[in-house]
Amino acid sequence: MADKKVTAAAATKVETPKLKADNSPMFSKSNYLLMAAGAVIIIIGMMIMAGGKSSDPKVFDYNEVYSKTRITIAPILIIIGILVEVYAIFKKSPAAE
Repeated sequence: MADKKVTAAAATKVETPKLKADNSPMFSKSNYLLMAAGAVIIIIGMMIMAGGKSSDPKVFDYNEVYSKTRITIAPILIIIGILVEVYAIFKKSPAAE
């Protein structure tokens, strides 16, 4: 039997796995449409929260500033828009599957 000598270079040689070239886009058209829809929902929520111009800027109108629309509906719309954005980012495109 012949003794095989293993050199240090051959013993530490590690083969790296070959990566396949994947030129598919990260997002598909549906992802971009969902991102646009989420952005529109967020913008609508911000506009509702900002509200309109007061009839008399020297008078503080409690009911106008703390209305149900500004305090409840606008933040809910903004949160829904953010959730749509997160879903659009994490949704797998059909090309990636």
